[in-house]
Amino acid sequence: MIEAGRISLNGSVVTHPAILVDAADKLALDGKAVERQQPSRLWRYHKPAGLVTTTRDPDGRRTVFESLPKDMPRVISVGRLDINTEGLLLLTNDGGLARYLEHPDHAFGRSYRVRTHRITSDVALAKLRLGITVAGVRYRPLQCTIDRRQGTNAWLTMTLEEGKNREIKRLLEHLGLRVTRLIRFQYGPFQLGDLKPNAVSEVPAHTISRILRGRPKP
Repeated sequence: MIEAGRISLNGSVVTHPAILVDAADKLALDGKAVERQQPSRLWRYHKPAGLVTTTRDPDGRRTVFESLPKDMPRVISVGRLDINTEGLLLLTNDGGLARYLEHPDHAFGRSYRVRTHRITSDVALAKLRLGITVAGVRYRPLQCTIDRRQGTNAWLTMTLEEGKNREIKRLLEHLGLRVTRLIRFQYGPFQLGDLKPNAVSEVPAHTISRILRGRPKP
């Protein structure tokens, strides 16, 4: 590319590969600026029910990305929450970081508060702790406890490490329960805390650095 004169530095064609480039220099390929790699950034977002976690929705429903502050950079979500699920959604500008946090082998647990219609027993939930197969799909073992019962409803806490599509709803429907509210309050080391609906809070850079130390190089 250098021999073909395709690379320029600060407006001048580069003719030799042994040239130093610092952060203030402007590098271009075929006349188009080469963007410097941005540092990895991560945000906590409190997703309310009623938003879809896609950049565009063919049905015209409002998306998470349309609801973000206008000064947010371009981001992607770490996994998804379906339209009726509330709570913690992680957003990042780093696709590699998103894939690392999503991968089940890295054991970033996702914890949910779940309200169900109809009551179940601890014996029934024990099946989920061992892992089960539903409609030909194998689900990994997960943690599940009954927090309290209110009439014909119950509140559960569930923690899983895989996050298949609609996993909690499908598993509980298999046990004869209907999920009426689903709130994610934790993803790995990140907590929803007192973040208000539709609010965004950036994760400190030193926290991301600790995570990246365990990430394989691309």
